[in-house]
Amino acid sequence: MKTLTLKREALNQGSLLLVNTRHPLPGSVDPERLTPFNGTGVLLERRAALVLENLFHALGCGSSFLPVSGYRTLEEQKQIYASSLAEHGEAFTRKYVALPDCSEHQTGLAIDLALNREPVDFIRPWFPRDGICGRFREKMTSYGFVERYPEGKEGITGIAAEPWHFRYVGIPHAAIMERHGFCLEEYIDYLSLFPADGRHLEIEIQNKSFEIFYQKIGLKEPSVTLSLPSSLPFQVSGTNTGGFAVTLWR
Repeated sequence: MKTLTLKREALNQGSLLLVNTRHPLPGSVDPERLTPFNGTGVLLERRAALVLENLFHALGCGSSFLPVSGYRTLEEQKQIYASSLAEHGEAFTRKYVALPDCSEHQTGLAIDLALNREPVDFIRPWFPRDGICGRFREKMTSYGFVERYPEGKEGITGIAAEPWHFRYVGIPHAAIMERHGFCLEEYIDYLSLFPADGRHLEIEIQNKSFEIFYQKIGLKEPSVTLSLPSSLPFQVSGTNTGGFAVTLWR
């Protein structure tokens, strides 16, 4: 066995961060973790950018899609929110623009994509469900991406359906979310049913076996220590909900 210490500050790091009005982002992204996506001025978290570039390459869709918006600073999100209020009003803005510090774009893990044709709407880009866009959706979960705000989940996410907004959550989480029809809020709640000291989630995805559990950290605890099998590769992500998701490759 090997010992792993998870520090409280890591709660807002990782691919499974939940960011919404109930769980604002408590800090900013380290600029060193960001990189330009696919030679554009759009920034993404390094891992998310690499995986999405690989997906674009697999589809041969580099010229078909236009990256509209990726990472945003707090100031940029404030400006976008204020501009939308002025142009479209409060009802529209609350449906399609997250409040500052409550936007996934501030994590660097989310990207808005448009089919590359004029005109391009910055707030609601056109990304249909057929053609090359449909093929993107068919492959995205095997690369760790999900459609973050699906139709029918508005009451849970607090955001209107956004078929252009994609979020990197990683493997195997994207496939599990697709299998169960979960949005990210539902998935984090689901993972909390598998505590470190209880029954773990064991699942096979893409002919690989995974074991996943959720490790809480107390409000006043600076860190928490885990014992993991020394022979297994693993990945840990903070969730921004008071705990960590731990994934073991078996």
